[in-house]
Amino acid sequence: MPLLEIKNIETYYRLIYALKGVSLALEEGTNTAILGNNGAGKSTILKTVMGLIEDQPDKGTIEFMGKRIDRKDPEDIVRLGISYVPEGREVFDELTTKENLLMGAYRRRDKAGVRKDFKKIYEYFSVLEEREDQLAGTLSGGEQQMLAIGRALMNGPKLLFLDEPSLGLSPIMVMEIFDIIKMINSEGITILLVEQNARMALKIAHFGLILENGRFVMKGSAQELMEDEDVKEFYLGIKQTESAKGYQRWKRKKRWR
Repeated sequence: MPLLEIKNIETYYRLIYALKGVSLALEEGTNTAILGNNGAGKSTILKTVMGLIEDQPDKGTIEFMGKRIDRKDPEDIVRLGISYVPEGREVFDELTTKENLLMGAYRRRDKAGVRKDFKKIYEYFSVLEEREDQLAGTLSGGEQQMLAIGRALMNGPKLLFLDEPSLGLSPIMVMEIFDIIKMINSEGITILLVEQNARMALKIAHFGLILENGRFVMKGSAQELMEDEDVKEFYLGIKQTESAKGYQRWKRKKRWR
C-alpha cells in the first residue's frame, strides 16, 4: 500500500482550473520530484493535499496510510504525520531560531523525543545551533531555509513536502541543502519535492514526474528522466538538434494521465 495515494484530483485555485485529473502514489522511504515550469500546478498539488485550498480538491481522492484525508483541516493532516515546507520559507521573523523549532513541535507531548529531534536537527544544520538565540528574521536566506526544514522535521513526520527549497539560494547553498535532503530521506523520511532546478532534484530523487498545465506528461525513475533526450533539452538545459520537432514528438509519445 502506498504511503500517499492521489487519485484523479481536480483542483480550482482562484478560479483557475489548476489540476486536471492528477494521480500519483508514493512508496514509503522514497524521494519523488515533481518538475515543471512556473504555473504548471506543482505547488497546487502540495497545497491541495495539505488542505490549504478551501473546498478542494473538487474531484478525486487523497489517501495517507490508507485513510482518506482530502478536505481535512491542515492541522489534522499535520497531526497524521505530513510536514510541509512552503515556497519562500515563511519563518517567524520575530522569534528566535530555537523558538521557531519549538513551534514545529507544538503538537507533541513526548519531551524526550523532542530533545532527541533537537539534537538531530542540529546534526543536520550545525549553524542553527550556533544561531539558536538569534531572531529568525536576521538569518541569511540559506539559514532560513535550513530553519524551515528543521521546523518541519520537529513535527516528527512520516512524509515531508518541500516546495522549491533552492529558490533564491546561492549555488553552494543549494548543493548543501540538497545534500541534507538526501540525508534526511536516507534515514527513512519519505519526501515529495517540488523543484524548478531539475538537475539537482533528479540527482537526489528516486523517481520523477513532469507536470505541464495541470497534467502529468511524463514519469519514470530519476535516472530514466536524466537520460531522456527531450528532458535533457527542455528541463536540464542541454541543447539537442531539431528541438521544436523533438518536443512535439515527445509530447505525443509520452503524454499520460
